[in-house]
Amino acid sequence: MKPIHALPLALAAWLSVGGLAAAQTMTDVGTPRAETLIVEHLNGRIGNPTQMNFYQEGLQIGQGLRVAYSQLWDIDTSTGKQFPALASTMPEPLNAEYTKFRFGIRPNMAWSDGVPLTARDVVFTINMILGNAKIPYNAYLTTVIKSATAPDDLTVEVETVKPYMRLTEALGSVIVNSGFWVMPEHIWKSVDPVTYMNFPPVSNGAYKYKAHDPNGFWILWERRDDWQKTDSSILYGEPKPKFLLFRAFGPDEKRVIAIVQNDADILTDVSPESWDLIRQKNPKTRTWLNRFPWADMSDPCQRGIAFNDSTPPYDRTEVRWALALAANIENVSMSTFSGMLRFSPIMIPPTDVIMKVYQKPMVPDLAAFRLADGYAPFDADVSLRLAERLRRNGVADIPTDPAAIRDLFGVGWWKYDVAEANKLLLSVGFKRGAGDRWMLPDGTPWKMTINAPNNFEIESQRLAFAVANEWRRFGVDVSVQQMEGGTFVSSNATGNFQAGAYWPSCAVGANVYPRFEYWHKRNVRPTGQPASINRERYADDAVSAVLDKLALITSEDPKNVEYTRELMLAFLKGMPFIHMFGTSKFVPVNETYWTNYPTADNAYEGPWWWWSNFKYMIPHFKPTGAK
Repeated sequence: MKPIHALPLALAAWLSVGGLAAAQTMTDVGTPRAETLIVEHLNGRIGNPTQMNFYQEGLQIGQGLRVAYSQLWDIDTSTGKQFPALASTMPEPLNAEYTKFRFGIRPNMAWSDGVPLTARDVVFTINMILGNAKIPYNAYLTTVIKSATAPDDLTVEVETVKPYMRLTEALGSVIVNSGFWVMPEHIWKSVDPVTYMNFPPVSNGAYKYKAHDPNGFWILWERRDDWQKTDSSILYGEPKPKFLLFRAFGPDEKRVIAIVQNDADILTDVSPESWDLIRQKNPKTRTWLNRFPWADMSDPCQRGIAFNDSTPPYDRTEVRWALALAANIENVSMSTFSGMLRFSPIMIPPTDVIMKVYQKPMVPDLAAFRLADGYAPFDADVSLRLAERLRRNGVADIPTDPAAIRDLFGVGWWKYDVAEANKLLLSVGFKRGAGDRWMLPDGTPWKMTINAPNNFEIESQRLAFAVANEWRRFGVDVSVQQMEGGTFVSSNATGNFQAGAYWPSCAVGANVYPRFEYWHKRNVRPTGQPASINRERYADDAVSAVLDKLALITSEDPKNVEYTRELMLAFLKGMPFIHMFGTSKFVPVNETYWTNYPTADNAYEGPWWWWSNFKYMIPHFKPTGAK
């Protein structure tokens, strides 16, 4: 096996494990290749690989921590339904006011050091967060939970601050994970949760920490001997890989080399051009679809440009709308992913399910929508123009039926209208200066920096440059700042950014409240203070009023759809985040050593290798027998 990075480990120590045959292929970290599932880090190289505290900002969970830890409730993304994970039941209301609840904890679970995992660990973690304002998640949890107790080792009782029918959404995963992670009381009771690194971690998943590269290029997890004492194994059985190797391969070309040479089993993100090369060079690779557009276009988080909405000039609705209308979205799509993207005219991502519930039924609302000056911004034909453009470029498999085109590329977006964008900026005091460049209302040149991922989240990385080109043409002095994962996330959390290619609006199905609750004005924190939610610092009375109505109904109530449509129109008026596209994930898998990954024709889950539900996919993976 040819290593991507020279990352030596004491090979002799590994060779003695299990009497391995000399002929067996070994990884460059000394594990048997046939027993090792190699997964790409979602966020590239880890700047501080020994920082494994979920309650500190900048943590890169994609290094395998979502496999090493479980949550109280997780979600089946193929159905959008939550299920008990560490918990054994859904919460039972104890009073008519919906302020007191009881739920169970699975019996016979243990931490990776062998100590039993009980309800007391759950209660300890809740009280730890509630009692420490320096933990970023405290700001949210204190608005939901008043107190928690453990009548016995398998029972948790919770009292909420106010009537709250969505406890599983506050304390469990609703898409990728929750902010609430249960920690072992016997370890954490003696440490400062704000400064503790949680390394090496005592975890509760089927895999435990084994080794890591001090430079942050890889981290190795080993299946526990007592894997049966974990929720994923109780639910789905034994995970077949003995080792999980999460690693950063570097730029796109190195990802290609890794999977072509069978040095990777799962990649989390590549470009369309890289996928073309991969499938030509390694016939045992595949992605979600076996045809154009190849990628899965139903990722529950959408891409665009987010702003610190509390900082001038991005605190003005007119400015955010002007920037939306100053971007030729067809050009942005082509420059980002060669047109293999789905337009998103509302704040909810345009997944296949959500398109049916929201985007399509709301087309009349979008057509009727007006800006404050009476301007009608909606463009219903952008998908048709993009399809024709792709056909002219020789792309096969482009539908000709307008309805099918809109199913593929979205129901529409906003007009490219520089004249209206000019009008909006002039109305709030902007002026054109030398070279037709924009000047801020205070007379200084308008300079903008867009934060972008560096060698991870390739769609957002490219999107930042594509949008910057559009806005430069419009007369804004824009630069793109590429950042490593920890810095990229931390800048967003503290509000120390002007604009960024982030993805703050996510949803799986019709019930969008769990992640959109974050946008409530009560969650706004001052710039410089870490925020676990509402990192765009958007405070809007109309948005918050609709969220208050959603909070008082259950996730199954039909009014969810009615209120959510109202919420989307409230968001449109302010445009806090220029939502541009759903996420198209080119996430290749390699079937040389492992098979039975989820795909479009085997959709027992979505291809979310970097989410908390990845741990529930792994028991489905089957070894091929390759050595």
